[in-house]
Amino acid sequence: MMPAVFPGGTSVTRLSVYTGACADGLEGGTPHLHTASTEGYVVIGGHGALQTLDTHGFRETELAAGSTVWFTPGTIHRAVNRGGLQVVVVMANAGLPEAGDAVMTFPPEIMADPGRYRAAASLPDGERPDGEGPGSAGEEAMEAAAMRRRELAVQGFRALAGSAAAGDLGPLHRFYDHAVALVRPRVAAWRETFERTVAEQTRQTAAVLDALARGDGAHLRESELLESPQSAQSRWGMCGRLRTHDVLDPVEPDQQGPGQ
Repeated sequence: MMPAVFPGGTSVTRLSVYTGACADGLEGGTPHLHTASTEGYVVIGGHGALQTLDTHGFRETELAAGSTVWFTPGTIHRAVNRGGLQVVVVMANAGLPEAGDAVMTFPPEIMADPGRYRAAASLPDGERPDGEGPGSAGEEAMEAAAMRRRELAVQGFRALAGSAAAGDLGPLHRFYDHAVALVRPRVAAWRETFERTVAEQTRQTAAVLDALARGDGAHLRESELLESPQSAQSRWGMCGRLRTHDVLDPVEPDQQGPGQ
């Protein structure tokens, strides 16, 4: 039987990009990168831009309803909200981004110290640095903490972009090294998640192709319909407020007869 994971081992999240201007006058999310997972944006409303930085330099890509862009690990990205920007986010390797695959662009003195990084990245009441965990702190406290870490990451992002624009990629390379050092202790657990989701789905697809080549369609008789309801409440993410779907723990939809 095919593994009951979302297609391609991906995850989907509804993102309402933050409003409220940063020190540089722009509204939007917290600059960060993913160390292992490709991320995609499917814009469903509003308009804005995606600012990115990698070894090719800084780039700004306009976003509007219908825009579809994606970026690979190592691409520092910042969603800029210029009016009601709404995005469906598709993440590779479901379970890894939620487990801390993302690293924010804090200044180098914070990046070099894991303890200081965790303190800067965490939200009140133990919410995880990736913004996906639960918390019971008041909304005002949560918002203030999310905006503080956003401002700190924007500060680091602007410094990295400025150095790159001047032809100096050294700070960016050092940031990459710090990011790897921060996530390295988690990799063994990530591999377990990857093996039971993405890798298992790939193995199952290979087995299905082998079966089809033999004329064997037994897997078609094991088909099923699955659902992952949207989270009841929005959460404080890095780029905005999130409505998530637990695609690693799907359920069977309520059954209704024809015409119901």
